[in-house]
Amino acid sequence: MRISVPRESAPGENRVALTPDAVAKLVSSGFDVSVERGAGTAAGFVDEAYRDAGAALTERTEPVPAGEAIVLVGKPDASLVRMLENGSIAIGFLQPLTDTEGVAALRDRGVVAFAMESIPRITRAQSMDALSSQATVAGYKAVLLAADRSPKLFPLLMTAAGTIAPARVLVLGAGVAGLQAIATARRLGAVVSAFDVRPAVAEQVRSLGASFLDLGVQGEETEGGYARELTPEQQQAQHAALDERIPEFDIVITTAAVPGRPAPKLIHAVAVGAMRPGSVIVDLASETGGNCELTEPGREIVHEGVTIVGFTNVASLVPADASRLYARNVSELLAHLAPGGTLALDFEDEITAGACVTGRPSTMVAAEAAS
Repeated sequence: MRISVPRESAPGENRVALTPDAVAKLVSSGFDVSVERGAGTAAGFVDEAYRDAGAALTERTEPVPAGEAIVLVGKPDASLVRMLENGSIAIGFLQPLTDTEGVAALRDRGVVAFAMESIPRITRAQSMDALSSQATVAGYKAVLLAADRSPKLFPLLMTAAGTIAPARVLVLGAGVAGLQAIATARRLGAVVSAFDVRPAVAEQVRSLGASFLDLGVQGEETEGGYARELTPEQQQAQHAALDERIPEFDIVITTAAVPGRPAPKLIHAVAVGAMRPGSVIVDLASETGGNCELTEPGREIVHEGVTIVGFTNVASLVPADASRLYARNVSELLAHLAPGGTLALDFEDEITAGACVTGRPSTMVAAEAAS
């Protein structure tokens, strides 16, 4: 089976879908891999490394016929979609819940598309869980962004010149990104608190050395591990409690997200206005509108002395290791879809069926037989 790796087209996207190490493992497993020249440069992976790993270098992604695959980080742009032929395979973060036009374009061309964000969160698929791997990177980087912008040191320092009190950090949302943010802030020496509507995560928060902020609001967890949307009454109680507590903290990192829905607003403008000048908010939910009412997605702003970082695609700010983790996720999915390099799609399988976001064209049967 042949796999093509193009350069990413989205502005600010520095990651690459496969790293040289991942290419070498795939080639040794029976896959043929071609990589567009410069595809890994922004992440620190030069063309020669791909050549040495066994990949063929191309000037531009060639047409992808039935039974062959194109692997990306983000969704393919229009020019790449035109290169995908009926029965070809596309793998990437395809945004199936929000980019209906993009998914429809793939479907119209007869592409069998697998969305990395749709892989079921089950034990068998843990090594393919790209949402978790990239959230880990984003949670780590969020703390560094906050530390860089804060006028305070994170750790407690006792010096001849006096004692410096540690920074107080609040993490909203204790999923993968939130837990990594907690761990990173603790390693830097901050006093960390966290809040999540799911009471089941309280023990995880405490195990990392943080305190769990009990606001008297509890919600349920979905099968995928996300928090269910709160009732209007619960939301009102949560907002009132957070508005009161948020001004106590120097740094607030927000990570709360609901798949396919706008991010819940956890930080009201009134709470931002009550924070001390120099405080920092890093909003990791900015891609879906942000957890803070004042967040401007893609921008960093200062409101009444409070810095609000609304960068999108934060994982791409650490492109080398983010790419390494993502490449492992993609490689594991490819090995699942094509054991030994031979395409064998089983739509009775929970992983294959769950990740597939466009239909299986009739030509795929013939393509599988020929591969």
